[in-house]
Amino acid sequence: QPQLVESGGGLVRPGGSLRLSCEASGFSLDYYAVGWFRQAPGKEREGVLCSSSGGRTYYADSSVEGRFTISRDTKNTVYLQMNSLKPEDTATYYCATVCTVGLEGYWGQGTQVTVSS
Repeated sequence: QPQLVESGGGLVRPGGSLRLSCEASGFSLDYYAVGWFRQAPGKEREGVLCSSSGGRTYYADSSVEGRFTISRDTKNTVYLQMNSLKPEDTATYYCATVCTVGLEGYWGQGTQVTVSS
């Protein structure tokens, strides 16, 4: 059964860093784009950034440029490195094998990130 599992969320103070992981099983991420999305309470899910299957990064949210990066490793895992976190980054973060919300693909269950002092 193909699935994605996110991990690495938690509580962090403003200015801090977190690294989220998105591990795939049942299929290889090598052939898929992988997007990170987030959904804050009371808001719609939105794209953050995406890695194409060729490794190119696309930012869907300009507010994270220079702070968030996406990377892949050989263990079928994609990472979201988040630096200089702000309270407005608080949300549930999801990974998926698509770059746009609403497209069909594999989605993870989400991991909560809370940025608060």
